[in-house]
Amino acid sequence: MSCLNEFILPIRVYYEDTDAGGIVYHANYLKFMERARTEWLRSFGVEQDTLAQQGFLFVLSQLSINYRKPALFNEQIYVSAMLTECQKASMLFTQQVWRQNSDNARELLADASVKVVCITQDTRRPTPLPPAIRNLIP
Repeated sequence: MSCLNEFILPIRVYYEDTDAGGIVYHANYLKFMERARTEWLRSFGVEQDTLAQQGFLFVLSQLSINYRKPALFNEQIYVSAMLTECQKASMLFTQQVWRQNSDNARELLADASVKVVCITQDTRRPTPLPPAIRNLIP
């Protein structure tokens, strides 16, 4: 499986994800996207706690998000993560949140560009991506 393939994580919208009107609170889209990136790594056998034990952490350095339509309580939504660019110490992801409409087509709810940077745990400074991740990149 290539790192550039789209990874898709299904998520059920819980009551705790919504505001009083049953609409997903805007910050929760970021949590959903974080989960998708974590599960993307996990799909390659890379665990973030193992990386942290080795002294590597990931921090968000840039984010651009577009909210297009609201996700609602109890809906089944899907969150994608696709690696679109990889630098020495950073990865850029394109991410989407959508639901399937009655025609079984994607109805886009939100999309984002997310850049994460690898840092060392002790200095909190950028460092090259660990070999466990570097080896995944074609």
